[in-house]
Amino acid sequence: MTIRTSRWVGLALTLGLGFGGAFVPPDAVTAQSGVAEVWVTDQSGTGGRLFIYDAHHVHQDAAAARPEIFSLDPDNDSNTQTVGDVCLAQTGTAPTRAHMLAFNPAQTHAILSFVASGHVAFIEANTRRPVACIDVGVQAHAAFPAPDSSYVVVANQNGKLLQRIRTNYPANTFTLDEAATVNLATCTTPNGRPCQDAASAQPAVRPDTAPICPAFDSSGRLLFVTLRGGGMFVMDGTSTPMRIISEYDRSTVHPNGCGGLDTRGKMYINSGGGDAANPAEYDIYSFPLNGFPSSGFTPVNSPAPRVIVSRDDGDHDSHGLLLTREGYLWSADRFANRIDVVDTVTDTLVNTFSLQGPVSPDPAPDLMVRYPRADYAFVSLRGPCPLTANAPGVNNAVGATPGIALVSIDDRGLNGRLQSLARINNVDAGTPSCAPAGAPASNNRADVHGIAVRTR
Repeated sequence: MTIRTSRWVGLALTLGLGFGGAFVPPDAVTAQSGVAEVWVTDQSGTGGRLFIYDAHHVHQDAAAARPEIFSLDPDNDSNTQTVGDVCLAQTGTAPTRAHMLAFNPAQTHAILSFVASGHVAFIEANTRRPVACIDVGVQAHAAFPAPDSSYVVVANQNGKLLQRIRTNYPANTFTLDEAATVNLATCTTPNGRPCQDAASAQPAVRPDTAPICPAFDSSGRLLFVTLRGGGMFVMDGTSTPMRIISEYDRSTVHPNGCGGLDTRGKMYINSGGGDAANPAEYDIYSFPLNGFPSSGFTPVNSPAPRVIVSRDDGDHDSHGLLLTREGYLWSADRFANRIDVVDTVTDTLVNTFSLQGPVSPDPAPDLMVRYPRADYAFVSLRGPCPLTANAPGVNNAVGATPGIALVSIDDRGLNGRLQSLARINNVDAGTPSCAPAGAPASNNRADVHGIAVRTR
């Protein structure tokens, strides 16, 4: 039994979903000369905060590492421009709740999406200068770059839109491609079925098609789009508008997936818990990439996935995925405070290890990225007052130690250990507690989520 399990007070659950995941290809950052940086978002406050650490300092002494810290709110300072300033100037509104973070393949720009507003911001990585901001509408839950750097795909969660931003990084030119947009609430699949069921449909095939986290295959054509209510679409992200190639029902792909990773000719996708209809969920699937046609479309639920792990009856919540150098898939369970290890040759679960211990009694591991210069992973840890992806009373996303964990990758990828922690705090002296019902009282509002690594 985990610490969070012991504070359950019921199964009433609400969720603002949190990527997972991280759909930045895990091999995009490779061992090379130069300094590595860890970028991470804190969702607390209005716009939130961006922290940039020297990865070597975190590796050597995480507790002593001192980051650059950037407010993402407008600040009305004529000498500097924050992300909030740029968004306000270019869109007329300020961004709310920095959530997901990614780098373009060349690592010249950071891409920051705001889950409580529709803003997607682009930041020059070397200068830290925000150069563009686009408001896609209701809610930019996740925004990830195509492998060829030609566009960014945006999951507009509550707008139920999949959107595309055309990108020219050298020119700092970013344009919302309106013609590419797909309305996942009103569209029809190539098999003639509604993308989203009517409210009265029983049994519901796809009751809620809010997109959560889109994941690219290595070619950049196939786009795996997970859905809040379950089911999934595989789309051609290069067509205009983006086109559905394959459709999956919620019985085949369960809700709230926010992890995707392409290796060995397979796409690995997860499912997670965290909404009222689905308080706890943990599934890992593999899809054969050669089963998706270069033209046309497939029958329903085809090609069929292999279900590697399924824990849908307890305190589990799959979120971030990582690929080790040796080719093992790591899957973070933020509810159970542990990591599952999958052999990607045999598609079997080969180990599970806990992150609980003297460094953190309740880490709530969320997203993971690999340190490019050694066998370590950086893991974002959630806080005691989570703003997204948490179910009050169940508290699947509540953690005790918000920050960046350094986790060793041991036994050639089969095992690991939480070694040290760079804490991120945002203590609010004005409240006795901001924690959700059923969680220990705390006035630390820090809620770490998005994480990415770059070299320079």
